[in-house]
Amino acid sequence: MTARLRADLSSLPYYVPGRSLPGAVKLASNEVPAGPLPSVIVAISDAAAGLNRYPDNRATALGERLALELDVTPSQLALGCGSSMLCLQLVQATCGPADEVLFAWRSFEAYPIFTQICGVRQRTVPLRADARHDLTAMLSAITPATRLVFVCNPNNPTGTAVRAEELVAFLDAVPDGVLVALDEAYHEFVTDPAVGDGMALFRRWDNLAVLRTFSKAYGLAGLRVGYCVAHEPVVNALHRVFVPFSVNSLAQVAALASLEVKDELLARCRAVAAERDRVRAELLAMGYPVPDSQANFVWLPLGEQTTAFTEHCLQHKIVIRPFSGEGARITIGEASENDALLAVARAWPGSGGTHPPM
Repeated sequence: MTARLRADLSSLPYYVPGRSLPGAVKLASNEVPAGPLPSVIVAISDAAAGLNRYPDNRATALGERLALELDVTPSQLALGCGSSMLCLQLVQATCGPADEVLFAWRSFEAYPIFTQICGVRQRTVPLRADARHDLTAMLSAITPATRLVFVCNPNNPTGTAVRAEELVAFLDAVPDGVLVALDEAYHEFVTDPAVGDGMALFRRWDNLAVLRTFSKAYGLAGLRVGYCVAHEPVVNALHRVFVPFSVNSLAQVAALASLEVKDELLARCRAVAAERDRVRAELLAMGYPVPDSQANFVWLPLGEQTTAFTEHCLQHKIVIRPFSGEGARITIGEASENDALLAVARAWPGSGGTHPPM
């Protein structure tokens, strides 16, 4: 006897996590190189004694603290098991089988997975030649069936970002009834003042939701806690499709403790951004056409040479994240790890700083 499973699961794309290799430098998963601060570790340790109890289902204390931080009401916040889970909940909350989700491509690889899991149609719009969102084309791609639009800003995996004036023009033109989800998982690494800030725009549009996470800037990728700022009808809908207790006790405590040392953690983000700019500058000097990144990674648009470059890095114990036929995403690590990556890039395919044209 066998179970009858969904026929379309065989076509469902797998989410591919960054690969780990013992003894290698891992620059594949967009993690920050430093762990939680000592005070956060103490808070996690103290909270471990209560793990026989279920967590607060709504993460009330964290929600109230975040509301103060962001100058919103707790009713305008939804917490989730990472911002990825909230992306899935947004699809579930906005779309039925006849509805459509729109996003740029290439962008966050979970978007097409979530839409297919929910049995929803998807429409994609290619990135521009500079690897940035083409918001004009995305606006034209909206149909009467469109219920949700994801804008990943900065974009994963290219690191490119949409400017505030572009976002304003886009939001002004999006039809009524379409929710725009501004996915700002890498917001804290942005250094360009022209880049759009979702919280600065949130109060102007009832159909804007802003997604952020503690996984990146706050160094809590292993605990999975993210949040969505949206107007009350959207937050209430997210609560209806929420998986109970999915923000665990340690995640809630760690996020609260991290907010208490936010300034130190954001200083780390600025250091990562400085390393990002250094790595990009050196790669550009080698002849690699690296787009401007506002995230904690850089993108090498290597095309058909992506696999060869990835294997070259692996041979030198450097693990990066390839997207076959398109490019490679490289997370910014410690300075010494970045130096190792640059040395490997300089040596591809041999010494002398030469490499195949792109």
